[in-house]
Amino acid sequence: MIFCNTTPLIALSGIGRLDLLPQLFSVVHVVEAVVGECAVGGPVAVPDPTSLPWLRVVVASEPTLPGLLLSLDRGERDTLAMARKLGAERVIIDERIGRNMAELLGLKVVGTLGVLLQAKHRGLIPSFHEAVTQMQANGIFYHPTLVEKLRGEAGES
Repeated sequence: MIFCNTTPLIALSGIGRLDLLPQLFSVVHVVEAVVGECAVGGPVAVPDPTSLPWLRVVVASEPTLPGLLLSLDRGERDTLAMARKLGAERVIIDERIGRNMAELLGLKVVGTLGVLLQAKHRGLIPSFHEAVTQMQANGIFYHPTLVEKLRGEAGES
């Protein structure tokens, strides 16, 4: 079971590659708060998650997590709570504090860049660097050192 937060959906939608998620993970789960965050809109349009056949919406129960998680937004908090409760294999999340909290909860984490790296290794995208550059042009920020490190892992340095 894979859970995904909002930012990876926005980043992949912005480059027209939401299709990578079902190709890599078959089914992806999101909480209702993530659906709501996608619906709010912004500079990058995200399709209604409920219309995507490979995406499953999970109703979040009242989180019983450490108070430390109160610093997260609702989408991140509910995503981590439900991923933990349902025993998710992995959580796709980009925000540093959310990633740190996920790891503290014992969840395995991958970010959008990790998704792109997997896609590159499986031959699903021609260029890791090109995809990241497109995301950055859409206003998504990734630390340059991390981008360069993963670019090397993708064999594009």
